[in-house]
Amino acid sequence: MSSTLLEVKDLYMYFRTRMGPVKAVDGISFRINRGETLALIGESGCGKSSLAKALIRLLPTNIHTYRGHVYLNGKDLMKLDENEFGKLIRWVKISMVTQAAQNSLNPVIKVGQQVAEPLIIHEGVDKETALNRAREVLSLVGIPETFAERYPFELSGGMRQRAIIAMALTTNPDLIILDEPTSALDVLTQASIMNLLKKIKKSLDLSFILITHDIALSSELADKVAVMYAGQIVELDDAETFYRSPSHPYSAKLMTSVPTLRTDKKLDFISGFPPSLIDPPTSCRFALRCPYRHERCSEDPPAFNLRNDRC
Repeated sequence: MSSTLLEVKDLYMYFRTRMGPVKAVDGISFRINRGETLALIGESGCGKSSLAKALIRLLPTNIHTYRGHVYLNGKDLMKLDENEFGKLIRWVKISMVTQAAQNSLNPVIKVGQQVAEPLIIHEGVDKETALNRAREVLSLVGIPETFAERYPFELSGGMRQRAIIAMALTTNPDLIILDEPTSALDVLTQASIMNLLKKIKKSLDLSFILITHDIALSSELADKVAVMYAGQIVELDDAETFYRSPSHPYSAKLMTSVPTLRTDKKLDFISGFPPSLIDPPTSCRFALRCPYRHERCSEDPPAFNLRNDRC
C-alpha cells in the first residue's frame, strides 16, 4: 500500500470581490505521507489559512473559483458533492484546529458535550457512547476526565486549546490541520501544546498540516516544510534540509529574521510589501522584494524549488 496519505494537485481557490477575484490559493501542489507533518509557513496574508479551508472545504459565500485535485488515500475528494464530503470527510477523515480556537467553544455547553459532538453528528453515535469517547480523548490530551462536566470558562487558555485538539481527535481522523494552534498563548503553554502534539503524533501515527508564521515553532514538529508567498508555494523540502539551507530567496529572508540563542547572527528583514492577490505578477511574485533579482525575474515565471522528489 502506498505511503501517500494526501496529494494535492493544481489547487485553486479565488474569492470574488468588487475589485476582482482574489487569488488566495493559486495552483498549489504537494504531498503528505502517513505519519508526516508538513509545516506551512509564510507571512500573514499569503494564503495559508485559505489553503486549509480549501482542503477541508469550508468555502466562503463569495467563492469565485474552486478547482483542482485533492486525493486522500487515492480518492479524489473534489469529485464528492457537498453532502458526501460533509458526511464522509470533514471531521471524519480530515479535522481542523482553527485560528483563535480558544474562542471556538460554546460558553454555555459543557466541554465534554462539545468534544463528543463530531461523533454524534457525523457518525451517528449515541450520546452516552460519544461522551465516553470524549472523556478518553480529553484524558489523552492531558485534561482530567472530570473536566468533561465543566464549562469552557472554567478552563485555562491552555486547557481550552487542549479541548479543541481533543475535539479534532474524537473521530480518529487521518489528517489534522493545525491553523496557528498556539496563537494567543504564553511561551510556556506553547511549549506544552507542542510537546502534546509530538506525543499524539507518535502514539497515534497521525499526519498534520501545521500552519504558522512562527518558523522556530514549526521546527518542533515538521518533517517537511512548504513556504507560501502570494498564494503560491515557492519552496518545498524536507525539514532538515530546509532549516539548514533554505534555497529560495524569500525562505532565506524568513530564516534570517529568526533570532538564535547559540549563534551571534545579524537579524534581517524583508523590505517592501507583498503583491496584490487581485492582480499578481505573471512573473516571479517576489521579484520586487528580492535582493538577487535580475532583469529576467520580471519577465518569466520562475521554476519553484520543489527539491523533495516525493512531491
